[in-house]
Amino acid sequence: MNDRDVIFSKKILVLFGLLALLPLSAFAAGNESGNSFRQAKKKMVKLYADNRTTFYAGCSYGKKGHVKAGSCGYKPRKNKKRGKKIEWEHVVPAWAFGHARQCWQNKVCTTSKGKAYKGRRCCGKTDTIFRAMESDMHNLVPAIGELNGDRSNYSFGMISGEPRSYGRVDFEVDFKQRTAEPADNVRGDIARTYYYMQKVYGLKISKKQQRLFASWDRQDPVDEWEVQRNQRIMAIQGNSNPFVDSLSARVKRQGANNSTHSH
Repeated sequence: MNDRDVIFSKKILVLFGLLALLPLSAFAAGNESGNSFRQAKKKMVKLYADNRTTFYAGCSYGKKGHVKAGSCGYKPRKNKKRGKKIEWEHVVPAWAFGHARQCWQNKVCTTSKGKAYKGRRCCGKTDTIFRAMESDMHNLVPAIGELNGDRSNYSFGMISGEPRSYGRVDFEVDFKQRTAEPADNVRGDIARTYYYMQKVYGLKISKKQQRLFASWDRQDPVDEWEVQRNQRIMAIQGNSNPFVDSLSARVKRQGANNSTHSH
């Protein structure tokens, strides 16, 4: 190999090194879906057409999004109107991935009347990466509107006691501590969504939350619907959640090993 070939090889290695350091948002922003948040929600409606079940409460809902409260024992805490229909909830709230961005903090947008404004609306109009995050289907789930509103932009965590503010629904919110506690059977899904947003968009997760999510990830392994959902989003959006991919592969291996040992 001559000197020119050596130099060229070194440049290729440097290039691959730089690509490895790039957040996957550089690629996710250019996925095939080209979604806006509004478009993403419409696609999620179709994606869930054969599994119309709310994420936090496990309630069934109809074609037009009306919640069948009796299917899960849901009773509104306060907002009956919002509790009648589903909304598409960001598992990682928009505030968590958007509030540090310039468009959220500074009045860089103007209305048709010349009034300056900032925040989520501004980011949705001016920030390509924010739009990719806001419309990312891996981060969207159907939730009862009241639960979506009560959760707000609160962090997930454990709440002492088991107060039941929504009938039989296993979902608690501590408004003073700004914390929401979901049911056992969706905790792993939440952890893997946060991991995905961290890997793809550089989302910052506190050490306390990392420890919590690591526990939830182990306690609530990936299930069949999570795998199907991931595959469907991959077909539409062009990328999968690698944490669901790896776990589903692990489950398959464990199943094969158990089958082998049983013979």
